[in-house]
Amino acid sequence: MSTKQKTLKAFLATARAALTGPPSKRPVPLHFVVGNESADLDSLCSALFLAYFWSHTPPHTLHVPLCHLPREDLALRPEFSEALRRAAVTPDDVLTLSELFKADGLKAEDTRWLLVDHNVLTGELEKYGKQVVGCVDHHDDEGKVPEDAEPRVIQKTGSCMSLVVEECRGTWNSLAEEGKEEALQINAQLAYLALASILIDTANLGNKNKTTTHDEQAVELAESRVSADTSAGEDTYDRKKFYDGLSALKEDVSGMSFRDIFRKDYKEWDEGSLKLGTSSVPQSFAYLVRKAGDEAAFVRELGKWGEEKGLDLVAILTTSKESGEFKRELLVWARTGPEVVKAAKKFSESDGRDKLGLGTWADGKLDLEDGKKEWRKCWTQERIENSRKQIAPMLRDALKGVNA
Repeated sequence: MSTKQKTLKAFLATARAALTGPPSKRPVPLHFVVGNESADLDSLCSALFLAYFWSHTPPHTLHVPLCHLPREDLALRPEFSEALRRAAVTPDDVLTLSELFKADGLKAEDTRWLLVDHNVLTGELEKYGKQVVGCVDHHDDEGKVPEDAEPRVIQKTGSCMSLVVEECRGTWNSLAEEGKEEALQINAQLAYLALASILIDTANLGNKNKTTTHDEQAVELAESRVSADTSAGEDTYDRKKFYDGLSALKEDVSGMSFRDIFRKDYKEWDEGSLKLGTSSVPQSFAYLVRKAGDEAAFVRELGKWGEEKGLDLVAILTTSKESGEFKRELLVWARTGPEVVKAAKKFSESDGRDKLGLGTWADGKLDLEDGKKEWRKCWTQERIENSRKQIAPMLRDALKGVNA
C-alpha cells in the first residue's frame, strides 16, 4: 500500500477493491482485521482503527477491516453510524461478512487474520482459525493465538481500543507530525473512532471498575488529535456531549423487535455438544417486560430466540441507568434437559452467589424453578464490575462440567 496517509474513506475504498475485485488482482495472502461476533462499538471501531494504522506501518501491507456481522445488521447499531460520521465515512463504506462471503475464489489458505477484541475465531469465521497471525485483545487468553504471533497483546483494559491505540501510537505520531492541514483533519477524524469506543466502554472514563491507565492515556492522545484540527467549525468536540449522544443512540431500542434487541449485541459458544448464547441489552428487564406487555409475553419472545438459535443455555445481560445509578441484571435459561439445568444451577449457587452478588429479580416473576427439563432464573446483580467478559467464561465452565 502507498506510504502516503489516506483518508479513512480512501483507505476503505482500497480495501474494498482488494476484497471484491478479480482474484487475479487480489493480494495473496490477503490480510484481514476483524473484531468479535458481538460487533459492539469497541469491536467495530477497533477493527477499522487497527487495520488503518497497521496498513500505514512498514512494510505497509494492506489490512482489510471487516465488521463481524452481515451488512443488514449495521442498521441495528446507530451509535456506530454516528462514530463513522465523525470519521467522515458512512456504513456504505465499511466492509462486512456479506462482502467476504461473496468474494470470488477467496480460499482460506490465501488469507491471514489479525483479531481485535477477541483471541479466537468463532461462528462463521471459525474455518479461518488456522490462518490467525496475531491479536490485540482485553479478554481472557484462550491459548489459540500462537505465542510468537506479532502482535500478540492480551491485557485487561476497559476498552480494547485503548490497547489498539497503544499498539499504533508510533505510526500515528509519525503521520501526525507531518502537520499539514489535511493530515491534521484526517487524524482528528480517526481519533473519533478511538474516543467513541473508549468513552462508551468506560462510561466516559467514570466507571472505576473498568477504567484503566491505558484508557485514560488513549483518550488523552485521541483528544490531542481532535484539538489539533481547527477545521471542525461548529461541530466542535465536547467529551460529555459526544458520550451522551452515543449513549442515547446505543440505548434506544424502542423501535426494535425483540429479535433485533437480542441479536444487536450477541455472542455464542459451543461447549462440546452444547451451545451457549448471550445477549447484552442496554435496558432493564422492567423495560423489556413493559415493551412485551407482561412477563409471559417477554418469556415467549425469549423462547422464540432460543429456539431460532438452537441454544441449550440462554443468558441475557442488561445494563441500565436508573436515577443516575448504573445497574446490571442477569437472566439464565437452561432449555434442553436435566444436565443443562444442573449446570445452570451450579453456576447460580457458586459463581452467581460468590462472585456476582445475585439477588432475586421482582419476586421471581421471570423464574421457572420446578422444571426438570427447563430452569430459568432472573437476578439483580450487585457486583456490577462483572460484565459478559467475566460472566460468559463462568457459564462456559459450568457447561464444560456437563461434557466432562
